[in-house]
Amino acid sequence: MSVPTILIVEDETRLRELVQRYLVQAGFQVAQAADGQSALAQARHLQPDLIILDLMLPELDGLEVCRQVRSFSHSYILMLTAKAEEIDRVVGLEAGADDYLVKPFSPRELVARVRALLRRPRHLSCDDEQSIRYGSLVIDPVARMVWLDGNLISLTHLEYSLLRVLAAAPGRVFSRAQLLDRVWGGDFFGDDHVVEVHIANLRKKLGDDPAEPRFIFTVRSVGYRFGERR
Repeated sequence: MSVPTILIVEDETRLRELVQRYLVQAGFQVAQAADGQSALAQARHLQPDLIILDLMLPELDGLEVCRQVRSFSHSYILMLTAKAEEIDRVVGLEAGADDYLVKPFSPRELVARVRALLRRPRHLSCDDEQSIRYGSLVIDPVARMVWLDGNLISLTHLEYSLLRVLAAAPGRVFSRAQLLDRVWGGDFFGDDHVVEVHIANLRKKLGDDPAEPRFIFTVRSVGYRFGERR
């Protein structure tokens, strides 16, 4: 089994080295970048399994790095932010981050978050590897790719996982807690607001109007369901 590679993108040298020490002790391969441009170059070259990305970077900030990484990589992204306001966390998730951690944080908690992120694929629950088709939407579980109207849709790991879980059981209503358990895992540290953010991102990419949805329906005060197969 290959050892996961983690890329730490943090301009504070002491914090970057502290995080690296804990990750190495936990058995990961670790690379470092101190700024956005170096982070993009390393992400392209290394194709890391996970990127720990500081929001406040000099010149090219973490949000822009996140957006650009998402154009060529499916690496998990754990965003670090010194800001506790909800809007900053939401913006990070909308840019393509999979999870966030607010500074100051415990290095042990960070390692736990990293492990939880890397375990997420095992929570998918489709019964087989057959493609899922719903009108012009096609989900290929083997390639982990999604097409809509013949066009490839670029999704993050979590967006894909959410879509696959919902689409594998059309008509079934999933609560936010159930989606957290199946996609994020039972050891997820955050709250169910992250489900709403990723559902909103999915809808945008699928061109799915929440007022008149084709694919993902909101069941008020409960959660979400995928439309019945046509």
